[in-house]
Amino acid sequence: MKERLSRRDFLKIIGMVPLLKIAGDAITLNEMLPVAQDRDTPNVLVIVFDALSATNMSLHGYPRLTTPNISKFAEISTVYNRHYASGNFTSPGTASILTGTYPWTHRAFNLYGTVTKALEDKSIFHGFPGETYTRMAFTHNDLTSMLLYQFARDIDVFKKTKDLCVFNEYIVAEGVFNNDHNAAFLGEWMITRGQRGQDLRLPSSLFLSAIQHIWRNKERQDASDRYKRLFPRGLPSTNAGPYVYLLEDAIDWVQSEIGNSNKPFLGYFHFLPPHEPYNTRREFANIFKDNWVPVKKPPHLFSEGYSQKELDTKRQAYDEYVAYVDAEFGRLVEFMKNQGLLDTTYVIFTSDHGEMFERGILEHVTPTLFEPIIHIPLVVHRPGQVSRIDIKTTTSSVDLLPTINHVINQPLPQTSEGVVLPAFTEESVQTERSVFAVEVKSNPKNAPLRSGTVAMIKNQYKLIHYLDYKEADKQYELYDLINDPEELSNLYTSQSSLGKDLQDELQAKIQEVNRPYQRK
Repeated sequence: MKERLSRRDFLKIIGMVPLLKIAGDAITLNEMLPVAQDRDTPNVLVIVFDALSATNMSLHGYPRLTTPNISKFAEISTVYNRHYASGNFTSPGTASILTGTYPWTHRAFNLYGTVTKALEDKSIFHGFPGETYTRMAFTHNDLTSMLLYQFARDIDVFKKTKDLCVFNEYIVAEGVFNNDHNAAFLGEWMITRGQRGQDLRLPSSLFLSAIQHIWRNKERQDASDRYKRLFPRGLPSTNAGPYVYLLEDAIDWVQSEIGNSNKPFLGYFHFLPPHEPYNTRREFANIFKDNWVPVKKPPHLFSEGYSQKELDTKRQAYDEYVAYVDAEFGRLVEFMKNQGLLDTTYVIFTSDHGEMFERGILEHVTPTLFEPIIHIPLVVHRPGQVSRIDIKTTTSSVDLLPTINHVINQPLPQTSEGVVLPAFTEESVQTERSVFAVEVKSNPKNAPLRSGTVAMIKNQYKLIHYLDYKEADKQYELYDLINDPEELSNLYTSQSSLGKDLQDELQAKIQEVNRPYQRK
């Protein structure tokens, strides 16, 4: 324990050193190609930080200096400035990264959803030959665990969440039923989840819940007390449980695995921070207690009633948590640099969805698909890349799998709905197409999409369609994301011809994806 604290105190001092300011202007592709050549079997490292919104990153122009280390990393990487999640919470967003398909195809759009069985051998792990690569995975997020267990046959090193936690509430699923994890996990969840969040509450045994509640609180408190000096707001954890952890431990484990791998590797590592609760490390607490005021926006149709003061307070805590994430990612990059791994590895930095602090709405459990929730970061470092490339073409999380298969010379699954990212093929550099985001968590899994929200981003416009409403004035919102990045002016009625064209395209897409689920 003493060695761990001492090391982290040292890292905190290092983290305060000023970092380089990023360049603002894009440079052409030919000027910025990496000087080092990719080897025949490059490593691929996918790093996902949960609930990280591009709109709260200084990398993308946010006024608070939340991401100096990521900005430094961007100077030797390709930055996708208009990258979108396919959903607004973990299950659909992560499933799209892992399968290259939209939620209407992978169907993991319900809470604790899993992908359709037809895609269980179509994940990013399956594309890497096991005899050539070591395929690794870890996540703090129990929703992501449900998905990873579906792909476990193609994962060689699957680190259990409990192994990198200081406290784990789940005993049965994590420790007993390894071969039937998802069934055991949901069964245990039904017993204990009644203590965590009214929106997610299910019937449970009152006796077992009471015992479990007392035990959990004591164990969590003991863990928080041990680390109170480093984490004065409490340790990082999932929302009110079930895991309490140190991001530092997970980063240490990743460094050990990739540094000691005797074969080329694929690593998919999905960390929960900066997802709430926003329990940042000591040196980042109150660093953004400043006079900056975000743009005020009127309450939305789906406002949850939060006051502006409440939203601003939560935003500050979130921004301070993002700074903590940035520091730990910077530590990982520095390790890779010192080990020579940046010369042999594609490093993909992204998120599954964002977070929202506006319009009376907090976080991301909402039917809305505004920019803070679905505009996410994507920064890709190619082996040996030494300069920055900026891409302003619209891209989607479904594009990661095609790109990964492309760089390791593997065929693209026919199920994939993405394309190879710009800067990886000349054909796609200037391509502009529609990308989509879907929020249909209340829709039955094997039914047409009838309830929820679908957004389409095309060129500079975003059309949002609320499926549950019949009234024309509530069905659609249209925003010009270039001239109105804060989405303050709904153009749907004022630019009716443009809105009609986009509406026709979106309706045609919804009809297309619904067709296999229509009753015959």
